[in-house]
Amino acid sequence: MHCTIPRPLAAALVVCIALCASACAIPLSPGYRILKESVEVRFVPGRAPEVRIRVQYSIQNSGNSDLTFLDVVFPEERSFGRKNLRVELDGHETAAVKLPAEYQQEQPNALRIALDSPWARKQTREISVDYSFVAPENSGAAITLDEHGFHLGSRGWLPQFQPPKHLLAPYPSPPDVLGYTVRVPFDFLVLARGAPKGKKKDGDEIEYRFQLGKGDLAPYVVAGRYVASPTEKRFSVFWTMQALKDDPGPAAAQITAAWSTLETAFGPLDENITAPHIVESASLRGHFSGEQGPVAAAFPGGAVVNSAAFELGTGNAQFLEIVTHALAHNWFGDEIYPVPDAALGIGEGLPEYATIVIDEARNGPAARNARVLQYLRRYDEARERNAPWHHHADRPRRAAPDCAGQGATIFHRTRRRLRRDPNAKWARASGSRFARPGSELRQPAVIARAIV
Repeated sequence: MHCTIPRPLAAALVVCIALCASACAIPLSPGYRILKESVEVRFVPGRAPEVRIRVQYSIQNSGNSDLTFLDVVFPEERSFGRKNLRVELDGHETAAVKLPAEYQQEQPNALRIALDSPWARKQTREISVDYSFVAPENSGAAITLDEHGFHLGSRGWLPQFQPPKHLLAPYPSPPDVLGYTVRVPFDFLVLARGAPKGKKKDGDEIEYRFQLGKGDLAPYVVAGRYVASPTEKRFSVFWTMQALKDDPGPAAAQITAAWSTLETAFGPLDENITAPHIVESASLRGHFSGEQGPVAAAFPGGAVVNSAAFELGTGNAQFLEIVTHALAHNWFGDEIYPVPDAALGIGEGLPEYATIVIDEARNGPAARNARVLQYLRRYDEARERNAPWHHHADRPRRAAPDCAGQGATIFHRTRRRLRRDPNAKWARASGSRFARPGSELRQPAVIARAIV
């Protein structure tokens, strides 16, 4: 006798089975979790200065089957200048080899660590990873490095463990606490994400200790021989290789006001950041190949700015413009990614929109309208000349930067329409696209605030 189960009942049974499985903590797929993780970042001066990275893990098989290998995404060799990769498993050096061809194309920076014996369920293994960054090819938002110091952004410079090749396998869960250290010459200034946990001098070096919780965003590090100005804690701080020639006070006040506007409009970024840091880097290059002149790149504590920009003077309108735009990327580049190892963020539309918000807060509706018209003209001019796409220096992909202004105006018009009709069906539908279940966005409300 053939019988069918009504669809609502079948759906309810599936939900009940899933709930029972989760309640009993029964793993439904292969998987593992990271029990402990520690990171050491060390700057080594010399004719070819380098940054050495050492990461140690304790990982446990938390899935429903034995594992025979681990896939790990490493920093891109050319962009970061990664060299001298060494992997140890339970105290013994092991090889990290390329993935099978069908997987390598999707994850070009991933390598496979073969386990010397099957990794049984609930068993813990110890893994350490060492490598160096030397002469990175793409000196931008991800990394800058020269004899004066370095900066590491919040993405790409640490290994990313991948889930097993199974449909239901989750990304490895991180530890509750991540402790990391930054070892630099004694005369370096250091800025890094996380709660400071002290420092100690060791010969000609100082070791700074930081701690991140499970809910914190990824670490970043900025360090170098800098002159700090101004000294008022309530204002943004300039870190430059030499003392500034002009009075940084007015510019610091304007940048701090822009930062406050961004926090008000889009939410706090990091409670440990009291004011943004604007840091000079002689090695910072433009976003697009062939780009010359003043440029800035975001890092979660502020912006890295090249020497050509500082030569304009901190009170120069162009200097303030590029710094403000870079600061906006902290909200729409650092927090919003679909998965832990995503290569692409939110793009240029929302950062450009943020400059509209800053202009309105600083100089009123007239400044806002002028900015919108500027973006529309830029977009129209780009369409008329049919500008070719450019190679992006931070990522090997094509980008159409002239379309960013059009994205900014779309968000601006959306906000105005929402103010007139906040309950519109189209608005709710559009908002849902930004925060689909399972998208793993850290703060989906950030985008909602941006539109509203």
